[in-house]
Amino acid sequence: MAYASPPLAPAESQPAAMPGPRVKTFGFLLSPNFTTIGFACAIETLRMANLTAKRTLYRTLLIAADHEPVRASNGMCVVPDHSIDDAPELDALFVVGSNPIPAKHDRNLLNWLRKLSQHHVPLGGICTGSHLLASADLLKGYRCTIHWEDIEQLKDRFPGIIISNQLFELDRDRYTCSGGTASMDMTLQLIAREPDGVEIATRAAELLLCDRMRGSREQQRVPLRQKLGNTQPKLSQIVAIMEANLEEPLELEELAQLNEMSVRQLERLFHKYLERKPSQYYLELRLKRARDLLLRSEAQVRDIALSCGFASPAHFSKCYSRFFGHSPRGERKQSALS
Repeated sequence: MAYASPPLAPAESQPAAMPGPRVKTFGFLLSPNFTTIGFACAIETLRMANLTAKRTLYRTLLIAADHEPVRASNGMCVVPDHSIDDAPELDALFVVGSNPIPAKHDRNLLNWLRKLSQHHVPLGGICTGSHLLASADLLKGYRCTIHWEDIEQLKDRFPGIIISNQLFELDRDRYTCSGGTASMDMTLQLIAREPDGVEIATRAAELLLCDRMRGSREQQRVPLRQKLGNTQPKLSQIVAIMEANLEEPLELEELAQLNEMSVRQLERLFHKYLERKPSQYYLELRLKRARDLLLRSEAQVRDIALSCGFASPAHFSKCYSRFFGHSPRGERKQSALS
């Protein structure tokens, strides 16, 4: 006997279908010699959000100056979906910058970015993408960031814009990140802004094996050698000794003796190049290590205090609050909510 579907109820008795969330279309403008890791971390995060939500929340399109394959800085070639001449309407565009930054940018690209801005399309920059946005005069009045290797170049070239050392900056309709895995953090935070977004972003981070969602307050870690260059090997050596002895901090006399100098010479060196006392710098290293453990592990505050050279949790909490503006437990609570 053939199976017959039950008859449909009259149309007027059918419940109205609930409209789902509108699919957002995010474009990624690939510059020649673009950085693959920043691009991949952003686009894969959006894919994981779709998997987590079990529906399409984000559609991603690859865009280039023309229809020719774009070669990344690691030699990989990517075929774009569209050129800037036939790209569809976008809900946001992310410029994936070149490495190294070219001496000049394509005028057609700059004009296209300006046109998107005039149509109120949010614009983002991944890694050196901020440089292209700045070249199009689209970052004035906004906070932005870029990879630490390129901060000084951006400051020199565009003195009128606000550049931070943060992992990423979300300032109104401008989204910039420093590159690398920071594009994952930025994208997770953008997802978290949407309805039900916090849960989706959290589950997407788990699929990505991301141990936590880093917030925009976190700074890039700039190597000391980048700040000092090769002019102060002695100071770099002292800091390396400090970093290797956080649980049982050395006295200044021991540090000076290990480096064949007096305490006074040690203090002058730190004051001249790091603008702080060696004891203050040492304390900051221990506190930053403690913050990393607070956010990346489930260790008790007491154990973290001891592992970073603090005699008691009370002393640790006092120093931590003074430096970061909130207590260790407050830090964990705030991180859990972000």
